[in-house]
Amino acid sequence: MPVRNVTPTLLKDVAKKETTRMKTNFEELDRVLGGGFVVGSLVLLGGEPGIGKSTLILQICDKLKTDGKVLYISGEESAEQIKIRADRLGINNDNILFLGETNIDVIENAINTINPKLVIIDSIQTMYSEEITSAAGSVSQVREITARIMKICKMAYITTIIIGHVTKDGNIAGPRVLEHMVDTVLYLEGERYFSYRILRGVKNRFGSTNEIGMFEMQNEGMVEIQNPSSILISEREENISGSIVVASMEGTRPLLIELQALTSQSVFGIPRRNANGIDYNRLTLLVAVLEKRSGLMLGNQDVYLNLVGGIKVNEPALDLGIVLATASSFKNVSIPKEVVAIGEVGLTGEVRAVNMIEKRLKEAEKLGFKTCIIPESNKKLLKDSFKLDIIGVKNVTEAMKYLGLK
Repeated sequence: MPVRNVTPTLLKDVAKKETTRMKTNFEELDRVLGGGFVVGSLVLLGGEPGIGKSTLILQICDKLKTDGKVLYISGEESAEQIKIRADRLGINNDNILFLGETNIDVIENAINTINPKLVIIDSIQTMYSEEITSAAGSVSQVREITARIMKICKMAYITTIIIGHVTKDGNIAGPRVLEHMVDTVLYLEGERYFSYRILRGVKNRFGSTNEIGMFEMQNEGMVEIQNPSSILISEREENISGSIVVASMEGTRPLLIELQALTSQSVFGIPRRNANGIDYNRLTLLVAVLEKRSGLMLGNQDVYLNLVGGIKVNEPALDLGIVLATASSFKNVSIPKEVVAIGEVGLTGEVRAVNMIEKRLKEAEKLGFKTCIIPESNKKLLKDSFKLDIIGVKNVTEAMKYLGLK
């Protein structure tokens, strides 16, 4: 077979094409995607069972204002089950077609015949190809099915959303190459017994991967939360020790979250450390800093930490809040309700600068907070003026003294 002659193109001479997007009319989802679904893109959506993936997808099918049909392909649910969910969500769209099928050859023929603008595959682990002898959901089947779907959607400029199962660790089941093949990977997160859901982009070839969208699961489906900060701090009580508000950044969006800590005498001799919403190892490190640098004897204390609302944050800017809430609970001294704490804590007890400090301060000011404790190095570089009383601290001890915890 003769080899084709290929001439490389100068990168500077490549013509730039404007990316065409489909708005979903879900502002939170559009934020995560970078402005809507890119036409012809392949999107992978993962999440735990019962978290609301199918509900969100069905709402997207209804909200998308496309010029053509929407084809919903399910290998898990029947048309009757989808219809029941659609009726509950109040969906009545003449452009939504349903196909209950798992054979990729049949699916490919249907896509080519209908030529829809949007295709939903629910889920990739139930699809199979007769050309491969292994069972549906195996590594080889998932890889082959994804490659076939990608070829179809790219050639015909059909936007495709694939729903993927997750393992007990929370990762999408199947080969890791699955995430490399698609254009965008989204995870729907949240505790099943909380009503809040977070849509997080972990890969996006057409936008940022730092943005999140926040929803609340209600009887009528997923409802957008336009101002998450006000929701996450709405039920705080006054004069309660171990509670403080911290400011986190999720992409370009600042989030104010209530952080709660509880210390209690250890009964079994070996103190417990339990973290819900933050990294466990980060909690143990900060407890050690409190003991060494501030003289708090926590060696015989169980320490429990919780971010309210089932939120999970890995940002180091929460460190100062964790330290102050733990000290507040241990001393049984309440922190004023109008105080926000921002800062990373180092092993020597120093409070280090964090990024986007002005956005965090503006969010705190907007929600009516009066005082904000921030790193001294951040305070020196502030350009805007704020109505907040901004307290700059160099180390943990200074912050504790200001709040009467030392």
